[in-house]
Amino acid sequence: MAGRTLYDKIWESHTVGILPTGQTQLFIGLHLIHEITTAPAFDMLRESGLDIPFRDRTFATVDHIVPTDLRQRPFLDKEAEDLTRALENNVEQFGVEFFGLDSMNQGIVHVIGPQLGLTQPGMTLACGDSHTSTHGAFGTLAFGIGTSQVRDVLATQTLAMDKLKVRRINIGGALGIGVYAKDVILHIIRRLGVAGGKGFAYEYGGAVIDRMNMEERMTVCNMSIEGGALVGYVNPDQTTFDYLQGRAYVASGAAFERAIDYWKSVASDADAKYDDVVEYQGKDIEPTVTWGINPGQSVSISERMPRPEEFPDPEGAKKAYEHMGWQPGAPMLGTPINVAFIGSCTNGRLADLRAAAKIAKGRKVNSGVRALVVPGSAQVKKLAEQEGLHKIFQEAGFQWREAGCSMCLAMNPDKLNGREISASSSNRNFIGRQGSPQGRTLLMSPAMVAAAALNGKVVDVREYE
Repeated sequence: MAGRTLYDKIWESHTVGILPTGQTQLFIGLHLIHEITTAPAFDMLRESGLDIPFRDRTFATVDHIVPTDLRQRPFLDKEAEDLTRALENNVEQFGVEFFGLDSMNQGIVHVIGPQLGLTQPGMTLACGDSHTSTHGAFGTLAFGIGTSQVRDVLATQTLAMDKLKVRRINIGGALGIGVYAKDVILHIIRRLGVAGGKGFAYEYGGAVIDRMNMEERMTVCNMSIEGGALVGYVNPDQTTFDYLQGRAYVASGAAFERAIDYWKSVASDADAKYDDVVEYQGKDIEPTVTWGINPGQSVSISERMPRPEEFPDPEGAKKAYEHMGWQPGAPMLGTPINVAFIGSCTNGRLADLRAAAKIAKGRKVNSGVRALVVPGSAQVKKLAEQEGLHKIFQEAGFQWREAGCSMCLAMNPDKLNGREISASSSNRNFIGRQGSPQGRTLLMSPAMVAAAALNGKVVDVREYE
């Protein structure tokens, strides 16, 4: 009998039953909530006279809509104030643990979960946000859900779900200098397509993944959803255990050792059977930049933008060129930028800020560039300041902000204006994603963003490494 994948093991151990629809009723071990997708869900609970039976498994924070500069209450943006106030009232009424703006644990929900040790191997996790796949870096089945499903988890601690197939993605060998986790996931999405993961969970492995630290693994898993996969994960190993040890919500002493035994047991078996396996080599991955309007439209920094007929989706490529204003066959190198954004649940962690600061140190942001650095959490901000990273950024001409989602989705004051071009370490380059319907977004690693900010154009970060 073939071995089982981590996905199979966790799915089976969390199955409550099979519903008449054929779906599985799956127990959810941890539920993370924020201000955007929760207000209607709480209203539904009240309308139905329901409570939260497992409130100790739900944790709340504010991240999407909060300003990262002026935070006096009430917020200048009425919608932001209303949504924040609604969450504050709801968590108080229902007794949910809340990390508000006055908490050192406030931050982007996918940053604080791992940071606090709430995210652990072998669990199921849900959040009303598509990038919940981030938590899969810990060997967790993490699902991004909608508002009605948020209601279901609050009321029952379960979800009705269809089981996915599992694709193993191996990245062998080693990465070159100046190539980061962001380049790895952009490379995967480019090769497999933005819909390539439909119906799949992605299991990432191979020598490159094995050598990554937890923050790098989170970057890779974070953008699984951009590749069409609902779940992305890495098997837990010693790197995972070392990261978790000593964190606030992680057991200690003998209980921690018992936890490790369980965490090891959920990893995919050596002879696990997969529905599909793909192989890539780290040496083939270069610094990567998106040229179009979805994360699959990218090129290596040494390449030229493809001609529509060379692209798997010619019509999609034509639409991208119409919006972006580029010419097919043009080089990515030298593309001008107006804005540089370092942050988001993809690349707003301490390792990301360190990588960008290394490039920015002793240099100056181009006079034509507006540059922002937004830590992923209050704790990340504190640690970065203890290392003096904020001074490096400020002296270079970057704005140093408070924790939040910021310009990743621009549901706050941090937005593009008009036809501005943004070099962004975030996860989506959709039309209008960064706040302007005419704005243009180039996704890249934090180090590449920093290098672009200094030059006012896209450059090869390997020249600085």
